[in-house]
Amino acid sequence: MKKILIIDDEQIIRTSCERTLAPKGYAVTSAASGAEGLALLEKEPFSVVLLDFKMPDMDGMEVLKKIQASSSSAKVIIITGYSNVDTAVRALRSGAYNYIEKPFTPDKILSAVKEAIDDLEEK
Repeated sequence: MKKILIIDDEQIIRTSCERTLAPKGYAVTSAASGAEGLALLEKEPFSVVLLDFKMPDMDGMEVLKKIQASSSSAKVIIITGYSNVDTAVRALRSGAYNYIEKPFTPDKILSAVKEAIDDLEEK
């Protein structure tokens, strides 16, 4: 079973992602902050991290850099309601696997997660 970590300060986003992914066989864990998410990543491996770009404690770019610096092999997908081309390019150049704009559909999340996992399995 592939493990997915959702790091987002909005409960509704965490819940909707979990309701979309869990029925498809993914083991989903949620964190309400960057610090909480990083602590979970230190304790166990995840295949994919869905990471909010804008959070109060530390932004998604800071969390992404810490994930990249760790021994985690998780694919990071940035999710954000503050989208523009510069943000997307910056996230991808910093090591994000993909970038999804809010609001997103369940199919968009499923497709992005499946693509990231397929890419992990090819390596």
